[in-house]
Amino acid sequence: MTIRHCFALDLKDTPELIAEYKRFHRPDGVWPEIIESIKGAGIEQLEIYLIANRLFMIMDVNEKFSFAAKEKADLNNEKVVAWEELMWTFQQKLPWAKGNEKWLLMENIFTL
Repeated sequence: MTIRHCFALDLKDTPELIAEYKRFHRPDGVWPEIIESIKGAGIEQLEIYLIANRLFMIMDVNEKFSFAAKEKADLNNEKVVAWEELMWTFQQKLPWAKGNEKWLLMENIFTL
């Protein structure tokens, strides 16, 4: 069974930073260790969309996936930590984010 989670986050509203962020997310721009981490966590499909400086991420996961396990694994993976630090140079919190929250889980309010 696949479960879908959707998230939102903003980029800093600077055209040069947005262009560089997009370059990092081309197929040849994402570090292989990041792809391995994503797949190893039980994430079967992951897409990121952009409009202006707002990001929207769709993540389809299998029954193996756990937010807690993914967070723990990420914190213990120096490549993932380095990637997240690098990405944070482009990203900014949504106005209603608390503490160190980055990607905020969205509520599904309609399905057809």
